[in-house]
Amino acid sequence: MATKRTRQIVEALWAYCAARAIGPGAKLPPERELAQKLGCSRETLRLALAELERAGDLWRHVGQGTFLGPRPLGHPVRETILVQGTSPLQLMKARLILEPSVAAEAALLARPAEVAYLSRLVDRGRRAATRSDCEQLDAAFHRGIAEVTGNPILLGLLDYLAGVRRHAAWQRDWEVTYRRLGVAEFTERHSQQHEEVVACIQRGAADAASEAMRGHLETVFTAMRGAGLPS
Repeated sequence: MATKRTRQIVEALWAYCAARAIGPGAKLPPERELAQKLGCSRETLRLALAELERAGDLWRHVGQGTFLGPRPLGHPVRETILVQGTSPLQLMKARLILEPSVAAEAALLARPAEVAYLSRLVDRGRRAATRSDCEQLDAAFHRGIAEVTGNPILLGLLDYLAGVRRHAAWQRDWEVTYRRLGVAEFTERHSQQHEEVVACIQRGAADAASEAMRGHLETVFTAMRGAGLPS
């Protein structure tokens, strides 16, 4: 959420652009110069620019500068903006698209040692006593399934999604869900669902592993939506 000072600088920036007829597509002055003109620090300016970038009112390209208006088609979106602009429910939707297929692939490739490793993670998750332990072991379990596939692209995607979970906004919203459900939900029900996924992987049942993973993630998604988190 933007602070009062950030909102003031956003308004000052709009006034500055209006006074100089700076329209969409135009390049803004360098940060040092712009901060001086608006009477703020560069750190405060960056917060205001980030707020406008999240809203799609300007875009930045490293080495080229800051431009007014929406990002042109074909320009990549910065990862930090993806992280900051992603809601917990959007993250869960992305996981629902990706992870069932990862579980299915793992079922076709898993060796006994890898199944044993996943089972140990399930057992450790069941014994977890704090939210932090629950979350760390849950992340390790889902990453472990991606590791079984041996596909660095899938592993990289899962690592990226896990990185979003470490962001402050995710942690704040996840705490709301965790308080609503309690430790028992994660140490028992979720552990049972993890166990079911591992059992399917051990049998080599790709379709069943996919459905088990989808069911598990839908449980989390429903809990988060029930906690009133924004979509």
